[in-house]
Amino acid sequence: MARWKKPTKDEILKNRRTLAERSRNGDLKLPEAIADIRKGFGMTQEEFAKTLALTRRQVTEIEAGTANPTLEALEKIGRLFGFGVGFVPKASATDM
Repeated sequence: MARWKKPTKDEILKNRRTLAERSRNGDLKLPEAIADIRKGFGMTQEEFAKTLALTRRQVTEIEAGTANPTLEALEKIGRLFGFGVGFVPKASATDM
């Protein structure tokens, strides 16, 4: 199995721009957003967990959608990328 290759600075910048655009468009949803944010920073799950004072298991479960993260954990993750936690209106049938 191939090892994960850390992205270059240019790839990290591109990933972060893509994440910001997806956020503006309302296309950034949990739990895949957590993995995308982590990868956007070029971090392994272990590095991401250590940065946020979480365990690797917590990060793994959040990314897999099997965890029920606390508001505090979500705020820590969001803060890293400049996101806040809040409610976003769903698109109505007339918006599509």
